Amino acid sequence: MNSQIHNRIVNFIWGIADDVLRDVYVRGKYRDVILPMTVIRRLDALLEPTKSAVLSMKARLDQAGIAEQHAALCQEAGQAFYNTSPFLLRDLKARARAQQLRADFEAYLEGFSPNVREILDKFRFHNQIETLVEADILGHLIEKFLDPRINLSPEPVRNPDGSERLPGLDNHAMGTIFEELIRRFNEENNEEAGEHFTPRDVVHLMADLIFLPIEDQIESGTYLLYDGACGTGGMLTVAEDRLRQLAEQRGKQVSIHLYGQEINAETFAITKADLLLKGEGEAADNMRHGSTLSADAFPEKTFDFMLSNPPYGKSWKTDLERLGGKDGMRDPRFVVAHAGNPEYKMIPRSSDGQLLFLVNKLSKMKHHTFLGSRIAEVHNGSALFTGEAGSGESNIRRWILENDWLEAIIALPEKLFYNTGIATYIWLLTNRKSPERKGKVQLIDATQWFEPLRKNLGEKNCRLGPEHIQRICDLVVHPRETAQSKRFPNEHFGYWKITVERPLRLRVILSQERLAALQQACEQGKEPELPALAHRLAEHFGPGPLLDYNAFLARAKAEAKALGLRWTAKREKLLRTLCETDENAQPVIKKVHKKGTAPDPLHGLFGGVGQPAVRQYEPDPALRDTEQVPLLEEGGIRAFFRREVSPYVPDAWIDASKTQIGYEISFTREFYQPAPLRHLAEIEADIRALVRETEGLLNEILGKMTWWN
Repeated sequence: MNSQIHNRIVNFIWGIADDVLRDVYVRGKYRDVILPMTVIRRLDALLEPTKSAVLSMKARLDQAGIAEQHAALCQEAGQAFYNTSPFLLRDLKARARAQQLRADFEAYLEGFSPNVREILDKFRFHNQIETLVEADILGHLIEKFLDPRINLSPEPVRNPDGSERLPGLDNHAMGTIFEELIRRFNEENNEEAGEHFTPRDVVHLMADLIFLPIEDQIESGTYLLYDGACGTGGMLTVAEDRLRQLAEQRGKQVSIHLYGQEINAETFAITKADLLLKGEGEAADNMRHGSTLSADAFPEKTFDFMLSNPPYGKSWKTDLERLGGKDGMRDPRFVVAHAGNPEYKMIPRSSDGQLLFLVNKLSKMKHHTFLGSRIAEVHNGSALFTGEAGSGESNIRRWILENDWLEAIIALPEKLFYNTGIATYIWLLTNRKSPERKGKVQLIDATQWFEPLRKNLGEKNCRLGPEHIQRICDLVVHPRETAQSKRFPNEHFGYWKITVERPLRLRVILSQERLAALQQACEQGKEPELPALAHRLAEHFGPGPLLDYNAFLARAKAEAKALGLRWTAKREKLLRTLCETDENAQPVIKKVHKKGTAPDPLHGLFGGVGQPAVRQYEPDPALRDTEQVPLLEEGGIRAFFRREVSPYVPDAWIDASKTQIGYEISFTREFYQPAPLRHLAEIEADIRALVRETEGLLNEILGKMTWWN
């Protein structure tokens, strides 16, 4: 179809809203009527030639008592859908009474096959009928969609002499018109567009990133495409077209099957309707409504190519509760065996579940095919670095990188999307890395590659031109080092998070005030014998302060034994009412190891590095600190500790039981460009100019003072 006819039809349908719906609906609600009515009119036109045959088949099936009629009626209709009401849309426009029109129109809608009724239900179109009838515009609306100036039928409209007056619309052309209407409505309602509509320039880039690196390996066969946050389905249809185009260029015959899931009812309806309008009934049936996270519609399915723009910064608390909560989570997508842990959990904060959509895709990779699986997904910056070692987000990044699935991350220009101006990134993953990519990740800074829009669309003020898409894809297809492209080993992004402990140092004060405080604590703790013991200690040591808690504790245990008291942790805790920290005090000994059995002083014990450490000291929580040690640190944790910690706090040690591995990716650090220093001659010139200026001001002030005098 030529673009002039295409635009005329789109503009005509777009104009129906202003002609019919103005003063009844606010502009933001026009789509609630126009989109479903466009679907209804197209389906009506497709079914018109076989209407009588379908009604005859329906009557025969009913007479024979056959309950399962769907397949037979679809076959008779020649479509993946049908309508068994006695009406066509043109039969309804001439109704004189509004209530009769309403009854007949509702009967007409109920006559559609279940797949079409599901679309209308998700559009909530039945909710609009009462408004349309009360405003007495339902008939006018139907007449507009039957206007002889446009043709939504696949058959051409002819003049009396047989010449073509209006061309027919094939499924692809109709789908293109419907997508253009969706795009216009989304851009007009830009405050919500980004929730379910990714700009086409970004979608084209993602499709190219998935296919171009392996275009020479595409063979004739069947390919499955999946989007777990499919919105209005644009990513799937663009990716389908691109894959088919590349296959045709290589002389290959491919069968492409689309699968998607969407939680928003209206956008799900749009996706399913768009596919039906394009004649892709099977793909329409493969679109599912519901939450991908808590109600995965394809748990046993694997896919060749996957792409998504999932919601980010959005709570998934309800999904988490449905999955059993953080402690009860058992979903095999999000709890796996990895790094020696049979229950390695990848559960991010409940306030942002974006990375779970990526984990879901990775669980659906094909591992036994030549191409494996390729994935492209959009994320915001928090997916790169939010969450410290051991957190759900960090565990996800670790799982991905240690499996060597991450191929590249592309930083996109800001203000590229409709409802957000924040930084966004495309993650590109595969389980079939080329040899030159194995063990490496490519980062591409494309933040400055864009062209401005003449008019902002919400937050969106720029777009990716064809040359920008080509430049990005060229760097991915032919990876190399440039100012905007850098490659790093996977371990470059990993680190050990170590916990550095220092000993608790306590001084003991046996003054009357402290003894009184202990008396009160013992009364509350029901330890009446302890104050007597404390007074005996005060008689032995004096009022203090005593800087050796270990000697105090040893004497306390001896006195307790003499008094017939069993020593308990509770009693020791109460005695610490007499203590306070003092950096000059002796460290508190927790355990003494026999000679030859003490662990390395770097891993749990205080002592000089390389010296035998037989005393294990109690850590002071107030002095506890953490450090990040790069996985690529030469000499590892030991070398880092000796260089960065021991010289400054020689009594410190590492609690190895708390050491964790984390991963984070920082574009800022990798692509930071310091501002160039100014030349000394420029600075000198500025200073001289300031001197001249201030001298002039000074002369002027002095001159005025002379005149005044």
